[in-house]
Amino acid sequence: MQLTLEHLTDLESIAIEAALRAGKMIRSKTPGDHEVQHKEGGNSQASRVVTAIDLESQRLILETIEDTLDRYELGLLTEESPDDSSRHQHDHFWCIDPLDGTLAFTKGTPGYSVSISLVSREGQPRIGIIFDPVTSTLYHAVDQKGARKNGDLWKLPPPPVDAPLTLMIDDSFIARANAPAFRRKLAAFTSQCGLHGTEIIAHAGAVLNACGVAEHAPSLYFKLPKSDPGGGSLWDFTATACLFNELGLPASDIHGRPLQLNPAGDTFMNRNGVLFASSPDLATKASAWFK
Repeated sequence: MQLTLEHLTDLESIAIEAALRAGKMIRSKTPGDHEVQHKEGGNSQASRVVTAIDLESQRLILETIEDTLDRYELGLLTEESPDDSSRHQHDHFWCIDPLDGTLAFTKGTPGYSVSISLVSREGQPRIGIIFDPVTSTLYHAVDQKGARKNGDLWKLPPPPVDAPLTLMIDDSFIARANAPAFRRKLAAFTSQCGLHGTEIIAHAGAVLNACGVAEHAPSLYFKLPKSDPGGGSLWDFTATACLFNELGLPASDIHGRPLQLNPAGDTFMNRNGVLFASSPDLATKASAWFK
């Protein structure tokens, strides 16, 4: 089904309702006070943890968007249900992470969010909705309509003079980021870029890490390519890719190529990695640095 701007506006409103509904439920729960279960996933701890809150958030989201599946002929991909391949059988599909940053939630630290996106079969993000229940911040974007933060057009200020490079990283990268060899390489990179040192922020899930890049310029968030499954999945990056597209910021694989957001086979992003940057120039320099 061909979706018009009117259709996208309607679907954006429904997705916002779903994200706020799930986020309100998450906010009512006590972080760090929930039994952690384990599931099949990538090779990182973050990709394998799940709680009853993840499942309840998913239930509330699906209940809210259920009517849209038939009305707009949409497929569905969500983290806590098997991939039924409907994302390849319809022109568009919902891509849902009901609680990104579950590991942060189980630790009782900020950095978790609800993420809902609409993606075309070709892998183009058309709608991106993110709600941070800790700060009650709503980020949302629609293809070619711009990005908004709490309902207002999101305009990014220029980075402060003499700012350090802010590196947003996942828990899985903390040990490597603190290794002396990586620190030396990072120092050389920041010097080459004319930046003044580095600040590392390591507490959030993939979704709020990417949002943090937009809000902490100059900044990077990346996942390096690897051979084994992992590196995040589609639902970790589709909503933020939509936001970045509308903000005019780079969201690419580690080599600067477009993200493949509806690949055949599994949903993992390990093959080519992921790179979010606060400017095109920084993204180009980072891609060269990773070679």
